[in-house]
Amino acid sequence: RAMRHTAEKEGLSLPPVRLAVQNQIPMAGGLGSSAAATVAGVALAFGVTSRAVPREAALRYAAEIEGHADNVGAALFGGLVVTLPRSDGTVIAVRKPWPKMIRVTAVTPVLTLETKKSRAVLPESVQLKDAVHNLQRSALFVAAIEERRYDLIWDAMQDRLHQPHRQRLIPGLSEVLSMPRIPGLLGLALSGAGPSIVALTMDRHAEIGRAIAGHFERHGLASTVWHLEAAQEGLAVTEKRSRNK
Repeated sequence: RAMRHTAEKEGLSLPPVRLAVQNQIPMAGGLGSSAAATVAGVALAFGVTSRAVPREAALRYAAEIEGHADNVGAALFGGLVVTLPRSDGTVIAVRKPWPKMIRVTAVTPVLTLETKKSRAVLPESVQLKDAVHNLQRSALFVAAIEERRYDLIWDAMQDRLHQPHRQRLIPGLSEVLSMPRIPGLLGLALSGAGPSIVALTMDRHAEIGRAIAGHFERHGLASTVWHLEAAQEGLAVTEKRSRNK
């Protein structure tokens, strides 16, 4: 779909293709698998027609397909990306480097949770104080990373807009979000629509992963734990041509 969308926007004629995909991002886990696939499709539309990938256009097309630019911006550029869609359809993206010492421990319980269902529990409107709460913490998060005030990340990752409403959909989530601060753990949150948890860690990664998974296990849910590094670079396109014999 992303290839066709891009081709239509750019007036390209796509040749027949056969795709072999290697994907390490869990699907339907709230970890951005659809955004990564969308960015790959947009890039392929340019690649198979022997054109360089224009990043601004790629971001716009990917955001049109996804419905928002957050995850596609990160997949396209890597690092820490702040995005803003304009009324004319263009998308602003500002990329900042991610501190290499901060890693991501992702814990995904074995639980089927459709994004549509997860979004359906969100209220149509929010209280002003809750909106202000999250806006302040979004700004604080970026400032904390920029100024290396990693002690502030815990406060910056507190949420009132979506996590409280989704706790009833994910057994064990309330216990995870109530975990106390422990050495090595900078902050944690529900990743996207869930059910995955992402914890920002500087040390004791395995111990933190086990502690999070333990809350799900007490509700009868097995989990998969990944210890990840943030990608400093995003999309990379490599072309290999076979020699005719």
